[in-house]
Amino acid sequence: MKKLLKSSSAVALALATLSAPAMADMAAAVSFLDGTIERSALSRAEQEAEMQWFVDAAEPYKGMDIKVVSETIATHEYEANVLAPAFTAITGIKVTHDLIGEGDVVEKLQTQMQTGENIYDAYINDSDLIGTHWRYKQARNLTDWMAGEGASVTNPNLNIDDFIGLQFTTGPDGKLYQLPDQQFANLYWFRHDWFVDEKNMADFKTEYGYDLGVPVNWSAYEDIAAFFTGRDLSHMGVEGDVFGHMDYGKKDPSLGWRFTDAWMSMAGMGDKGEPNGLPVDEWGIRVNENSQPVGSCVARGGATNSPAAVYAIESYVDWLTKYAPPAAAGMTFSESGPIPSQGNVAQQMFWYTAFTASMVGEGAEAVLNDDGTPRWRMAPSPHGAYWEDGMKVGYQDAGSWTLMESTPVDRAQAAWLYAQFVTSMTVDVEKAHAGLTFIRESTIDHESFTERAPELGGLVEFYRSPARVQWSPTGTNVPDYPRLAQLWWQNIGDASSGAKTAQEALDSLCAEQEAVLSRLERAGLQGELGPVLNEEQDPEVWLSQPGSPRAALETTDETPETISYEELIQSWN
Repeated sequence: MKKLLKSSSAVALALATLSAPAMADMAAAVSFLDGTIERSALSRAEQEAEMQWFVDAAEPYKGMDIKVVSETIATHEYEANVLAPAFTAITGIKVTHDLIGEGDVVEKLQTQMQTGENIYDAYINDSDLIGTHWRYKQARNLTDWMAGEGASVTNPNLNIDDFIGLQFTTGPDGKLYQLPDQQFANLYWFRHDWFVDEKNMADFKTEYGYDLGVPVNWSAYEDIAAFFTGRDLSHMGVEGDVFGHMDYGKKDPSLGWRFTDAWMSMAGMGDKGEPNGLPVDEWGIRVNENSQPVGSCVARGGATNSPAAVYAIESYVDWLTKYAPPAAAGMTFSESGPIPSQGNVAQQMFWYTAFTASMVGEGAEAVLNDDGTPRWRMAPSPHGAYWEDGMKVGYQDAGSWTLMESTPVDRAQAAWLYAQFVTSMTVDVEKAHAGLTFIRESTIDHESFTERAPELGGLVEFYRSPARVQWSPTGTNVPDYPRLAQLWWQNIGDASSGAKTAQEALDSLCAEQEAVLSRLERAGLQGELGPVLNEEQDPEVWLSQPGSPRAALETTDETPETISYEELIQSWN
């Protein structure tokens, strides 16, 4: 990869123009650029100018200690271990960037909302909380912040229009509530080398009557899972048991994300619409024309316990039982993540691209060619029998900077400087190479990713394609993410373990969601934006109307459909 030219004369000229107190800060910035920033969307002169702005803007906050928090993924490890120390050296603001579990981030945020205690000066929390932040007004809306109290500390080169996920962090009021820091999609992962092997292709065609390829629908996915489970692949040098599917099923908070992260929309439960279905979203929550939640159960117009939702859960449990490694049922999200890289799994429908970094390096030799290129690929996830064109097809995580109203202004200003530093155009390309989670168009289009694309199994092609907008986080229908999210893993866990049928688990889930919505309605905490529940009716009243919730299909056995990976990539281009 081409290294940016470093101009010693430009550095000398820049240093010569600085006042003595700022000299050390800019010297730290130059050292940082020389030692860390090999690739950037900005020229060296532009990088130096951006660093000079940070030096100047941070002057009033020198010596301040601030604390920020995020979940533990490769991107945030890079920020905490590389960018935070550099920011401290450059600005004089000491930043402690804590890395904790995603559930713990939400818990800390919820505690700060409930108590008003300033636990952290800024949070990187998922944009899944956009409906919460918009309604409770306990997060500063960044549109007003950047024009008001945050104006003096807002980078003139922030280039807000360069961020690709702003539609996920903007409320129905048109205000920006969060600034994206990292994004990754939930896609389909598969062993491309197995799929193009001549013997496998011939045997599959003989057994199923159509070509082995990327599954377009769930029927094809299931056929492929059955075909590879227990298959002898010794002709390819694969030893040990082989499985056609990978997933996880432990009753754990991460099991909730497994479903709220758009599994139901992939099945076809919600309504059409981008970035989320309206009026019924991928949680099965219906809203009225004022974006007020009115129900979750079918009896109130929701879809959480609808036939499409039941089909989604039954498919999940069936495939986990039949086609995944036996240990998968007792695994959490983090425990299951590395399993495909061990080399004995054919495909995974529900695979986060955040795992890409661990699939291309040390420990992933079983799924890499000798030259380091992947034997695997990623592609759009197949959709279920209830899905129609125009519906959401998958989830995209957007961990985003959030400033709480309970944080003192000066601390919020200092934290905002750090948030902009780690998302700046100076550092973003380098950060993206470390974590492979894209937030800027300029980074996606950078020549270094054109060069690296063959190593990343379709990640770059996906993010450069117009198709990426069909993958989105939880939308604004969810009025209180922390309270509602915890209901999912507990109830879905009952279905996963066999303690309840899918219908029983979903009936319980939607009833518990409505209990929370009802409490919010009675408390009036969200004002005119809060829930106003519909009266219960015979479910058939809603099932007979167009849109979600939909009546049960006579059969969910669709005609299987596949597409070759090469044809798929060409369609993206």
